[in-house]
Amino acid sequence: MSKLLSLPFLIAAISGVAMAVQGTINSSLSQKTSLLSATLVVHIIGTIVSLGAVLLWRAPFLNHNWSSTPWYLYLGGVLSVIIVGLVAVSIPKVGVCNATTAIIIGQVSTAVLIDHFGLLGVSRLPWSPWQLLGIGFFAVGAKLLFR
Repeated sequence: MSKLLSLPFLIAAISGVAMAVQGTINSSLSQKTSLLSATLVVHIIGTIVSLGAVLLWRAPFLNHNWSSTPWYLYLGGVLSVIIVGLVAVSIPKVGVCNATTAIIIGQVSTAVLIDHFGLLGVSRLPWSPWQLLGIGFFAVGAKLLFR
């Protein structure tokens, strides 16, 4: 089966849809309240939902040796706060389409680097000229999308 039609690709695409909607909602919430208050509330709600999922699926939360996990793997929470805040700030200024396009270019470019160098514990997958060309096409597409 083609990777483009695979379940993991579909799941990732749905994640992209959720991210665009989330960014829009978070931006609107921060305009009605404040950036820091909205970011805090969003993460409190996320924590409650995550806790509910852990309890519902009886995930073995306490069975992990959390202290042996490399410290940098806990930075996801910090990055989440930064992402929510930066997206909430950027969407009102440049629009959902432009902000999302910039996000995707940043994500793909960073992902190619992470794969190429095997950063953060992932398997090393060297970049190819085709990937670099693809990033170039992303940049051209971004220029066409910017209004």
